[in-house]
Amino acid sequence: MAVPLSPAPVTQPDGDLLPAYLSNGVVGLRVRDVPLRAGFATLSGLEGEHPETGIACVPAIPYPLAGDIQVDDFRLSHHGGRVEIVDQRYDFSCGELTSRLRVRAGDAEVRVEVLTFCSRTQPSVVAQETTVSVDRDARVALTATIDPSGVPGSWYYRSTSVPGAGDDSVDGVMLWSTLGELATCGLAMSTECSNPFAQQTRDESRNRPLRTTYATDLSAGEPLTVRHLTAVVPSANHAQPHRQAVRLVATAHRRGFEQLRSDNRAAWADLWLARPFLSGAERRWQEMVDAAFFYVHTSTHPGSLSTHPFGLAQWYGYHYYYGHVMWDVDTFIVAPLTLTSPPAARALLDFRSRCLEAARENARLGGYTGVQFPWEASPSRGEEAAPALGTASAYEHHVSADVAHAFAQLAHARGDDVFLRDKAWPVLAGCADWLVSRAVRTSRGWEIREAMGIAERKEPADNSAFVNMSATVALDDALWCAERLGVDAPAAWRSMRDGLVLPVRDNVVVDHDGYDPDEEKGATPAALAGVFPLGYTLHPEVEAATLRFYLDMADEYVGSPMLSALLGAWAARAGDRAEATRLFDEGYAKFCSSRFNVMHEYRHDRFPEQPVSGPFLANAAGFLMALLYGLPGIAVGPGEPASWCARPVAMPDAWDGIEVERLWVRDAPMSLHACHGDARARLTPA
Repeated sequence: MAVPLSPAPVTQPDGDLLPAYLSNGVVGLRVRDVPLRAGFATLSGLEGEHPETGIACVPAIPYPLAGDIQVDDFRLSHHGGRVEIVDQRYDFSCGELTSRLRVRAGDAEVRVEVLTFCSRTQPSVVAQETTVSVDRDARVALTATIDPSGVPGSWYYRSTSVPGAGDDSVDGVMLWSTLGELATCGLAMSTECSNPFAQQTRDESRNRPLRTTYATDLSAGEPLTVRHLTAVVPSANHAQPHRQAVRLVATAHRRGFEQLRSDNRAAWADLWLARPFLSGAERRWQEMVDAAFFYVHTSTHPGSLSTHPFGLAQWYGYHYYYGHVMWDVDTFIVAPLTLTSPPAARALLDFRSRCLEAARENARLGGYTGVQFPWEASPSRGEEAAPALGTASAYEHHVSADVAHAFAQLAHARGDDVFLRDKAWPVLAGCADWLVSRAVRTSRGWEIREAMGIAERKEPADNSAFVNMSATVALDDALWCAERLGVDAPAAWRSMRDGLVLPVRDNVVVDHDGYDPDEEKGATPAALAGVFPLGYTLHPEVEAATLRFYLDMADEYVGSPMLSALLGAWAARAGDRAEATRLFDEGYAKFCSSRFNVMHEYRHDRFPEQPVSGPFLANAAGFLMALLYGLPGIAVGPGEPASWCARPVAMPDAWDGIEVERLWVRDAPMSLHACHGDARARLTPA
């Protein structure tokens, strides 16, 4: 397997615009240019009250890997301006960030190297190793800290000892309550020092951050290393999260830092077997593929309780989705994981299963039957948490169908009737019941009135193409599932599937009844998203005309999030290889920053008023969907995997083909080979 391409080292602080984002899908960190300064940390499945809007959100938690350095009378935390950033190197092959600093401490020069990673094998644990050397003899102290400074919330409990413990391998434990007391999380830390003679002290003050300091006299050039492990557990996982955090960090301590690091590297090496490789492509394209693959997988995990459009990445000034679980997760993120990491895909859908009753109550409150998944689901309970007046939640009514289809796709890919019966069927049946209660029968057939598709406009419309296409696909999934399980489906499901109105004008699927291309967001290619990735089948002439209609308006739309990443795949499907290359460049490459190869939500040159934000996972996952499904012509379905290769392979002229060493299909490893011009892609046993 070729080594994945990592970003170029970052050598400029860039004002902490977007610090490095590290995660394992359970804990998320923003690590600053000076890593010992507290950055921003979040935890999957934790809920708190937003300090401004008051709605449920993914809150910040005490930063688990902070620290300080003291050389004689000089303290780093008091003199941040004397730090020179040498570089930060992000190794995508294993998720490790290495930061090198030079610090002027009076007449001494201090060299600092900090290694940080989030463990994939013990996903509640984050790890950091700090090594310091001085160019003259000096008294040096290294401090490891869990820092709650400035984080909304409060601690219920803090201790530097563990009752009943026979050793002192755990330095301290904290029980933290989020703002609004919607949840708690536990944090426990363990440290060790390379110098066995260093003096260890723990801050015993009840109202101060947890701190352990190691101090010793060093000779010139002699290194001092402190290793810091912290376990973080939300109350959604455990009724006494601080006690469980103690157990987990103690286990990690016994396992040892080097073993944790080795295990983490092995887990990443296994994940990278699913990396799409572009044959005949320039290096920059493979760099973008590897970055997309990395950020999607570093933000998800079989242990994830939920994730959201930015993964677990938060930073000041742009976190306007509040960590809410939105349809981006089910339609964009679950799809590539279904083939590359099925347990992580299952974890994201398990969130919907756990919150099924909240979706049922949401439907009931709206006057409907069945299950209506929220537009913006809170990260633990799955309740509607849209801010302000909730205009989008009132009309964005494709979410339940998107969720249902994701369950059907995972069921097809796994071939698992137990999952189909126990997990997928309740969602599919509940969604179908809701769709029937949401629609109305008219002389035209079945209609869904006053709804909104992908383009979030000021006013809803009747018969939104994407809403009705997703509803048709979800009803078809529910009918197939009923037949597979031997259940008699209500006649209304079939009637609605066969009779749902689709707005077509001059052989083109238009966005909604009364559509005008010059209207607000009129260039949004939502109907194309109904074809791919949703899988709605159109007559070939209608499909060709619809593709051409929206591709002709692509330059008006490109730069917007999500669908821009798919423009190249639609152009390739239309048979225009050069246009496919151009649109992948315009619709994905120009969203990407050289700083840690992050993909932003918006193209800044097209939307300068939008904040710089990323990594935006819907863009990254959309690009991966194009590579794994769209260009190879793969459509996952109930048939044998060979039948999934349903269309001729169509590549942009920027590369010749796509190969994947190992995908997971029906719980078996399969390789993908797709070369431009092939009648069909090939899925073969790996």
